Amino acid sequence: MEVVSRAEAAGLLAEAYASRKPVEPLSETYDGMTLEDSYEIQLLQIHARQAAGARIRGHKVGLTSLAMQRQMGVDQPDYGHLLDDMFHLEHQPIPTSDYLQPRVEPEIAFMLKRPLRGPGVTAAEAAAAVDFVLPALEVIDSRIRDWKIGILDTIADNASSGGVVLGSRPTPLYQVDLRLSGCLLHRNGEPVATGAGGAVLGSPLNSLVWLANTLGARGVVLQPGQVILPGSVTAAVAVSPGDSFTATFAGLGSVTACFAKENS
Repeated sequence: MEVVSRAEAAGLLAEAYASRKPVEPLSETYDGMTLEDSYEIQLLQIHARQAAGARIRGHKVGLTSLAMQRQMGVDQPDYGHLLDDMFHLEHQPIPTSDYLQPRVEPEIAFMLKRPLRGPGVTAAEAAAAVDFVLPALEVIDSRIRDWKIGILDTIADNASSGGVVLGSRPTPLYQVDLRLSGCLLHRNGEPVATGAGGAVLGSPLNSLVWLANTLGARGVVLQPGQVILPGSVTAAVAVSPGDSFTATFAGLGSVTACFAKENS
């Protein structure tokens, strides 16, 4: 194994994005890799994409449910960045060829109206900072071969971020109990997963608090107008070209993501 080179690791992942060819797990390539290494590798890629014109539109929290932690073999949440080119319109074909090995997750997205500056953010402060919530489908993807990831690999890979589809029905936070909002996920009209908001650290709001405080310790403030994805309420479901997914949340409505039939 090699000694960790953050710039080299970031370059490997960037090349995987460009070529659509996954790489071997970084944690097996580099000796002594740490969480700090992984987050710095993530940031190197984000800064490079910003330099190329991309804009940060929000953040995501991953690995917040027991289902996802078990599926991915990890035991703690992580976070990544949402860039403007990751957002897709509902019902519009998403090019499957943009991704290497995509999966879909249903989530309850927050839109912020006030900044959240941690550490020390409370659940009450987080709730007051939310403008509204939306049903959402996140497209997760991995630049690591066969999803053979641990926590270090997924963090370095921008928390396995891929894309986002937001629903079109905003709901004020006070009108729904996020913990009890049940979700039914359909693929091509067939039910494939169920869950509820409480699967996400007990409540998606707790995930928002965790993110604000974790980023705050790094000097990053969550800004008004940003979209925050707090984590999936079910295990992720694999995507094939031509698939259509609909997530229906009690009290929030539904959101649909359609993938183009061709994969070229």
